[in-house]
Amino acid sequence: MKAIIAATLLGIILMFAGLATKDKRSIASIAVVGFLLLLGVNIWELATTSPSEPQVLFNNMLRIDRYGLWFNLLMTACTLLYVMLVNKDIQRVGMHVAEYFALIAFILCGVYLLSSYNNVLMLFIGIEIISIPQYILAGSDKRNLKSSEASLKYFLMGSFSTGILLMGIVLLYGATGTFNIVEYTFLQSDSLNPLALSGILFLMVALSFKVSAVPMHMWTPDVYDGSPTPFTAFMATIVKAAAFLAFMRLFSVSFGSLSDHWMMILAIITAATLFVGNITAVFQQSVKRMLAYSSIAQAGFMLFAIIAVNATAWQGMILYAVAYSVATIGMFSVLLKLKDYTYDGFNGLAKKNPALAFFTTIFLLSLAGIPLTGGFMAKYFVLMAAVKQGNLLWLVIFALLMAAISAYYYFRVIIAMYFKQGEPEFSSEVTGTDKLLMAITCALVILIGCVPQLVLANI
Repeated sequence: MKAIIAATLLGIILMFAGLATKDKRSIASIAVVGFLLLLGVNIWELATTSPSEPQVLFNNMLRIDRYGLWFNLLMTACTLLYVMLVNKDIQRVGMHVAEYFALIAFILCGVYLLSSYNNVLMLFIGIEIISIPQYILAGSDKRNLKSSEASLKYFLMGSFSTGILLMGIVLLYGATGTFNIVEYTFLQSDSLNPLALSGILFLMVALSFKVSAVPMHMWTPDVYDGSPTPFTAFMATIVKAAAFLAFMRLFSVSFGSLSDHWMMILAIITAATLFVGNITAVFQQSVKRMLAYSSIAQAGFMLFAIIAVNATAWQGMILYAVAYSVATIGMFSVLLKLKDYTYDGFNGLAKKNPALAFFTTIFLLSLAGIPLTGGFMAKYFVLMAAVKQGNLLWLVIFALLMAAISAYYYFRVIIAMYFKQGEPEFSSEVTGTDKLLMAITCALVILIGCVPQLVLANI
């Protein structure tokens, strides 16, 4: 609860900071300090919460446990890393820099709610707190029509999925008479009525929209491609990770005993997500758009954690969320330094800026799931969770095949940097501070791959 209050206050302070000064650097500095303090609040809350006695608040609407607090801490750390890496690029998006940082703080407030909701109404509130600022950020570049188009598409598809979510909540309430997710565990597989089953399916569809699962993924490439690149990095990482945790919390805690009714449907969605995400990414010419489609493919791997419904799955979920977020934030920070987002824009980067090419290579290797990177360990944990489930071996084999295909489009960038001739143009100077922050991000990618227990210590 402390972190939720602190994130809200930070958002308000940043909005008033925008009224007090128009100096973008000062506002960015306030934002970095604010997110650093927010990280401290998360550490404090985690340290003072008993592992055996979770906090139950607001008439059992929130249940704050150590797993949720650890997730909050890791996502706040990723947000701090993101803000430090791209704050100069955020300053170039438009005039309302304070509002941009404030909206990011409010999104974090929604993330905290999604990690600790114990009531489907709180799930709805958390999703809306996350979604509304994203619609604004997606359309924040008024000079670019693609940004306005992305915002409109995101708003329309988000509103549609919210309607489906509310319908699922209403159907479940009609079947059970409660909004409390713990009380849904008393639903019995052999006596499940059609109303409850319909509610579960509606919730699955709505949450699949939020995590970009096929066939509810159609908005993702256009929104990610059209949105200002600094905000695409945030949408594709911390926001997506929070949506996945919300998905898993509902289906593992509430509907785990009913997995016979929904597991095969979600397994088919997972296979389709892996296939469509990877195959379409192969044919993209823009690296930014390729990353949008690859985020759909990565969502396919994260869905394994929801299907598996076991202890390894919970570990895999949080490890994947962190490993994917760190590597993707790093990759977008590199992309922001270049003028040309196509593969040709990376030609000869190794000669022009060897350090930047090396950082890009590490980030891409992690996204591809190559050993000694965080992405490899994340994929290992979620696939092992599926193997332990027992009846998903066919899906694991299919996922390994799709991972091999993903290596093709990630390695296209590496080949362009090291083996093709060209003169990449930079949109801004790559400073020593930029290189230091990217080096830290690379070190985190490798550290997570070599010592995953650093992320899993408090689970």
